[in-house]
Amino acid sequence: MKFASSVSIVPGVVLLLSLSSGCATYRTISTAEQGSSKVFSGTRLNVSAILGDEVALRKFKADPPRYPLVDLPLSVGFDMAILPLTVPIATGELLFK
Repeated sequence: MKFASSVSIVPGVVLLLSLSSGCATYRTISTAEQGSSKVFSGTRLNVSAILGDEVALRKFKADPPRYPLVDLPLSVGFDMAILPLTVPIATGELLFK
């Protein structure tokens, strides 16, 4: 019984940590400008923060979350959910430059 209760605590802790540090996808999409990265932007921001790539981080107008490794799976899911919205916007920007 101890194993079952500890397994149910882990997702709660992960969710709490990600909520306290903010969602990278929300941060990048809410600050998106013409020509900025939109497709999988939160995932790319998290990966750049994990790798410590300062050049890539400067491309985004948003700060990475405090715990990018915890936020990464949630950002991948959210980026996939909004993919039907971000691809046409990014494609339209490329076609009508």
